[in-house]
Amino acid sequence: MAFSQVVSVLDSLKDQAKDAIWALSSCLCQQSAKVKINGRTFNIIKVLGEGGFSFVYLAQDETSGRQFALKKIRCPTGSEGVKEAMREVEAYRRFKHRNIIRILDSAVVQDPEGEGKIVYLFLPLYQRGNLQDAINLNVVNGKHFPEQDMIRLFKGTCEAVRAMHDYHTTTGSSSAQPQPSSSSSSSRVEENHSDGEDELFPHPEGDNEGGYSYDKSVNMPLMTKHRVEGDGDVIFDGDEEASAIQTAQNGNVPQGKSEHVPYAHRDLKPGNIMIADDGVTPILMDFGSTVKARIRVDSRSLALLQQDIAAEQSTMAYRAPELFDVKTGVTLDEKVDIWSLGCTLFALAYSHSPFENIQTTEQGGSIAMAVLNAQYKHPNSAYSQGLKDLVDCMLKINPKDRPNIHQVITMTDRVLQSLL
Repeated sequence: MAFSQVVSVLDSLKDQAKDAIWALSSCLCQQSAKVKINGRTFNIIKVLGEGGFSFVYLAQDETSGRQFALKKIRCPTGSEGVKEAMREVEAYRRFKHRNIIRILDSAVVQDPEGEGKIVYLFLPLYQRGNLQDAINLNVVNGKHFPEQDMIRLFKGTCEAVRAMHDYHTTTGSSSAQPQPSSSSSSSRVEENHSDGEDELFPHPEGDNEGGYSYDKSVNMPLMTKHRVEGDGDVIFDGDEEASAIQTAQNGNVPQGKSEHVPYAHRDLKPGNIMIADDGVTPILMDFGSTVKARIRVDSRSLALLQQDIAAEQSTMAYRAPELFDVKTGVTLDEKVDIWSLGCTLFALAYSHSPFENIQTTEQGGSIAMAVLNAQYKHPNSAYSQGLKDLVDCMLKINPKDRPNIHQVITMTDRVLQSLL
């Protein structure tokens, strides 16, 4: 391992240790940990999740008492790391769908304990947790999802994925489908607020097309250009990728025509699907791995790069086989998500990924080899053959043999109709 990689790993461990101590102190001390962002103070109640350079906390606005899921992303490399983190913000803004989580606000601050930056993302809090929480509860109680309920949750997840795979941007205008907000202003909404304004932080619903705004009298998107204090570089300027598409090819795409630009989530799994407060609506989240879906791999170096990115950002037990061993001369595409959907439906039915079985978890077997050979089998259950066939059609080794998201939704509807 190169020296720089060792240093990076040590820095990551150090940052995680800091966050763990902070979280532990908030549990042990009578006075909870606090963070001040955009002129407002938030109490950190507990850790909701963690991974890599990020932690997700349950945070409460000290003024209004409203609670949020606060994602904290450490960027020890400064502006470059912040740019990477803000791509997640772009993804949240780009896809507007009832089954996709909405971002409420974001902020970039100097790390008080280091030379890097911290990106905070404010997200709605879903009290019911995620599908992995529901799976774990089923295991503890010796229960399983009723098949109709499970298929409905799966269909809602597929509809969120369809919004990504079927994303269109309109050339010659700032609109896109779903339409991202835009602003020519580089100013932020005023950061100094009076203490009595409960509406300074918006509710998860009822936002305008331009995005959320702290003050209803301010007619501008909440997310505009951010500058890191001391750096002077614009680190987020609206939808950079959509803008690039619109100006590419010297206008070869006729003005006003929509262009299909599919995106892949690249980390679909039960832990990234929240359950709305109604108990039946799935909400797709965590877009830190999201990329333009279609990537032509023309060299061995690019193949290894894509392989490394997948190893870092895509959960192994839900990762498509073509991301374990990326070949030269192929085009990676959105079918990676179809594989992950198959794993997710299997996990909802049987409480674990198809490739997390006794052989791979307890007997020293390789998850990678099981994935590359699609080695799995359905446990005995009362679930319908239609459900099993739906899983099997998504878990094809060759991406070309997998259905697209529209076909998956059609087949899901058929299974659902057969259960009525």
